Amino acid sequence: MSSAKLFMLSPIAASCGLLLAGCGGASQGRAAITLYNGQHEQTTARLVAAFEKQTGITVDVRSGDEATLGNQILQEGENSPADVFYTENTPVLEALRERGLLARVSPSTLAAVPSRYSSAQGDWVGVSARVSALVYNTSQLTPAELPSSILELAQPRWKGKLGFASSETDFQPLITAVVKLDGVSAAEKWLAGLQANGQDYPDNETVVNQVNNGQSALGPINSYYWYRLRAELGGAGMHSGVHYYAPGDAGNLVDVSGAAVLKSSPHQAAAQAFLAFLVSSTGQETIAHSHSYEYPLRPGVSPAAGLPPLSELRPAALTPAELGDGSAALALEQKLGLL
Repeated sequence: MSSAKLFMLSPIAASCGLLLAGCGGASQGRAAITLYNGQHEQTTARLVAAFEKQTGITVDVRSGDEATLGNQILQEGENSPADVFYTENTPVLEALRERGLLARVSPSTLAAVPSRYSSAQGDWVGVSARVSALVYNTSQLTPAELPSSILELAQPRWKGKLGFASSETDFQPLITAVVKLDGVSAAEKWLAGLQANGQDYPDNETVVNQVNNGQSALGPINSYYWYRLRAELGGAGMHSGVHYYAPGDAGNLVDVSGAAVLKSSPHQAAAQAFLAFLVSSTGQETIAHSHSYEYPLRPGVSPAAGLPPLSELRPAALTPAELGDGSAALALEQKLGLL
């Protein structure tokens, strides 16, 4: 497949070699599936262990950057060894859906979570959610000084104080949200302002660490990165806090982690069983207790202690379908030299 077909994924990721881990073969005589995993490995490891124990189905986990894995699936086409693709964000799933590479998800699986979090066509299911937010250094800034809109990060007063990660797949939905709510010209101006104001770090983990240690004063992240750092360092090691933008702002965005069965999979029943497990009570409780600090999407399953209820955050009213495949966001980043 030509590189022109890979426009929805990060060209940085597309140029990297695919890093696969945990590729041991299945035991003789047992059902087995291959999982391409773009989610955080710790969360996936817990889910896979619980699924294998419950079903006896072996899961061969191949982990890597979700954009790289998505490109791999495009290149492999019908010959892909993947049965299931599990991602942190939905644009890569939407891109594969548009190309007809995903199988329909079982209706009972889709019914386990609110429909707004899954594919409108039923080709992938939402598994968990994260909320975009702002991390800020509490020694340098007070809550009263923080912006109410993500667009304010482009203002000159943040010059030299901002950290962000433009190559992260988490960043692309933010660009799309700005385009949808404020227009393309506003998005270009915003991105140019970020470039002028801050340090472009390689990933969100670096953003939250650099803000916590004072190298940057603030930066846009998904909130779960801050909660994970707090769990790692303990309260005494935290010199930062999380700030949520005004209700409905483009920066107040719900990102969905989703999963799909590849249409080319020869193990459709076992692959569908894995998706069903992800949104089952057991799977969702596993996510809630995995220290991933993501929001389970199944009604009745509470998130980790300390997370503000998802219902109280009043994010921008944008569906995964409206966030699309990320291609427009990537085009803007390439135009401005961020990628």
